[in-house]
Amino acid sequence: MSGTFRASISDVEALVQAHGYTAGAVKPVPGGHFNESYYIRTVQGPDLVVRIAPPPDAGLLFYERGMMAQEPEIHDIVRRRTDLPVPEIIAFDNTHRHINRDAIIMERLPGRPLAHTRLSREAMDALMRDIGSALARLHRTCHARQYGYLGAHAPMNPADRWSDAFLDMWDRLMGDLEGCGVFLPEHADDARRAIEHNLEAFDYAGPARLLHMDIWTQNILVDHEGTLCGIIDWDRALWGDPGIEFAVLAYCGFDNEAFREGYGEWPGDGASNETSADVRMRFYHLYEVLKYPVIWTLRGGRGERIASYRDYGLSMIRELL
Repeated sequence: MSGTFRASISDVEALVQAHGYTAGAVKPVPGGHFNESYYIRTVQGPDLVVRIAPPPDAGLLFYERGMMAQEPEIHDIVRRRTDLPVPEIIAFDNTHRHINRDAIIMERLPGRPLAHTRLSREAMDALMRDIGSALARLHRTCHARQYGYLGAHAPMNPADRWSDAFLDMWDRLMGDLEGCGVFLPEHADDARRAIEHNLEAFDYAGPARLLHMDIWTQNILVDHEGTLCGIIDWDRALWGDPGIEFAVLAYCGFDNEAFREGYGEWPGDGASNETSADVRMRFYHLYEVLKYPVIWTLRGGRGERIASYRDYGLSMIRELL
């Protein structure tokens, strides 16, 4: 998607200059699926990364609109409260003076995306344990008083209970599915009735824990030996039940035995019984899976999967009615 709206190198240089650095070299970062990114070698010395958000009419999910705006606060919280390798934010620029989109400038961490790195089985298992340990520290340390997407982009109202937050999130996702034509009105109505029918399962009693919500191989930086060097792209961060984080991890292939070993004991949420936990995890899985038909419809790519993902989701929803 980002290639359609790619900024010029001169615009990127002007943006960096406006925040006190002179770009000696600018190199596009390969592999990103949402933001447009550049490596910057500065004359002053430090290496930086510039990330540029897509335009507001690019076909976005409800929580993606303006979501870059929450990253400075999220990075600050994680850097102050944990030892996780997260880059320092140099500037968030929403003036649109140099590039007609929101942009962020941050330090460049060492390492390269795991997606572009080959590791032995032993090294991969060790890395998964380290990632699991890192997320456990995040979930145990970074808490808020309210639930939901709490960032400056304000895609929803903060909620005092997780059940209210997830109900709102679910309703808005159904609106996206219906709005782009993937769901018919009766499909969205069934989905809303399904969660209303199961709302007691969401009586999560734990704190609003900070969740990354986008852990996959492109957002994990490692060195050639597989040492964890960075966890990046926190723009989808959410405050709530860590179970929903595990739904994303499972979809992206990270919820494996080594990861669980590193994560350790589940923090606990006061769940009433295993049935409630199972119901929650099924909805969390659907929340992750059903975003993709919206993305593929509005932004292109993998159009052949839209119908199968829709039908899979509707089948699960009917089981939950």
